[in-house]
Amino acid sequence: MQPRRPTPTALSAFRWTLMRAVGAVAVAALVVVHVVLLPSATTAPDAQELPQEREIGYRWKTSELRWMQEFAPPQLPKLPISAQKVILEMPVVGSSKGDYDLAKLWKSSSNGNFLQCVAPSSSYLPPLHSRGFLLVHTNGGLNQMRAGISDMVAVARLIDATLVIPRLDKRSFWHDSSNFSNVFDEEHFIHALANDVKVVKKIPKELTPTATAVIHFRSWSGVDYYQNEILPMWDNHLVIKAAKSDSRLANNNLPADIQKLRCRAFFQALRFAPRIEALGKLLVERMRSYGPFIALHLRYEKDMLAFSGCTYGLSPIESDELARIRENVSYWKIKEIVAQDQRAKGYCPLTPKEVAIFISSLGYPPSTPIYIAAGSIYGGSSHLADLESRFPILLSKEKLASAQELEAFKHYASQMAALDYIVSLESDVFIPSYSGNMARAVEGHRRFLGHQKTIKPDRKALVRLFDKINRGSLREGRKLSNIIGEIHKRRQGSPRKRKGPATGTKGMERFRTEEVFYENPLPDCLCQQQP
Repeated sequence: MQPRRPTPTALSAFRWTLMRAVGAVAVAALVVVHVVLLPSATTAPDAQELPQEREIGYRWKTSELRWMQEFAPPQLPKLPISAQKVILEMPVVGSSKGDYDLAKLWKSSSNGNFLQCVAPSSSYLPPLHSRGFLLVHTNGGLNQMRAGISDMVAVARLIDATLVIPRLDKRSFWHDSSNFSNVFDEEHFIHALANDVKVVKKIPKELTPTATAVIHFRSWSGVDYYQNEILPMWDNHLVIKAAKSDSRLANNNLPADIQKLRCRAFFQALRFAPRIEALGKLLVERMRSYGPFIALHLRYEKDMLAFSGCTYGLSPIESDELARIRENVSYWKIKEIVAQDQRAKGYCPLTPKEVAIFISSLGYPPSTPIYIAAGSIYGGSSHLADLESRFPILLSKEKLASAQELEAFKHYASQMAALDYIVSLESDVFIPSYSGNMARAVEGHRRFLGHQKTIKPDRKALVRLFDKINRGSLREGRKLSNIIGEIHKRRQGSPRKRKGPATGTKGMERFRTEEVFYENPLPDCLCQQQP
């Protein structure tokens, strides 16, 4: 008996089933490639729906991330083949020692049960009267201005003044024309400080310029200076104008209520403008689609290298350009700098290559997503090549946001810096390559929010190690990792009291060497809860 041949109908059905199975496999493969290789923000149905206002520092849960539709499709980078291979080879989390070590890299140190305590004392009363108006002209970049504004809020309280919304620096290196309301949430600032100082947007029109006294407040001053020397000026003037705002208050030995007011001003009242907050949080969401990430404040920018006189790793042409910039900026007092001495003392930002060695030696694998919180890196891709070769998932606001999303911000340095600040604050790990104003502000804010992990490189010690590598007397590997790990095991943002003056310093130099208030709000604004 011959075997029964399948009928044409049966063959057609079989072919149809086979085609559907192949199609299902293909669709599944496309979904996997989209999700694993090129993660992106989920698109919501309403294209213009904005998030509700939340203060930076809020840590979202995964289920809460889908709250904003981008204005244009995000230009998430097409990762190079090396980066795709890195992602595909990422180990599945299990119970092995390697998985435990990897999880430990992202875990913050214990916060020591320190909690925010910025509420004023029972004797602290709302402002009852005002003797005049305090005008403030800020100076410097974004975080220098934020620190100065916080100081001026406290000064206004000390001298019974009505604070006029500060004017931002428009003459600094960056020539940023932003006004206060372009960078900060003006209404929130006014209302958040209502029980501390009265804040107005403008001084009354009837006040003439002759009623104004322009004062260069003495740096790092205490309460006695303002109450004994500045407060009596109200007898002859209705308006006092602070010509500069930075470093106008001592970091230590101020009344507890004044210190807490500085914290409320810096960490709570100076919230960024809603549109900056919205895009900043969207950048965080897009970074999180790659997994836990490091925010690297890579201060390898033209202004910092010119200011510090650091030329290590640069070409002669680049070094000469930076020297000309330093010579032509009138308020940079030191013109002639020995670059080798600067680097040996740890005064220079780490180069991108040095940062790459440092992060690798800490144990972070090549699959680690890194957000570059910075402006234009000097020398561009030529100087970033070593970092990108080790950590190919290297992203920035310019890569995560579309050109349309960045259009309103790109010509304003302070607004672009505010976006980097938000992502840095929300990152799983923050690493600054230099201890500038931005690094200090983010470190202090992360301490205020619960001592989130911040790894602060010991640049002086690292330079010695890097020089040994260059001479061939030390190789990258386990030995280098152990040395770097030991040096930095207590430099990861765990609670400690703010540092006072450097040993042996005298006079005004004592105050210059104190750790700045906003870098570490302990003990004034953090209290230890009893277990």
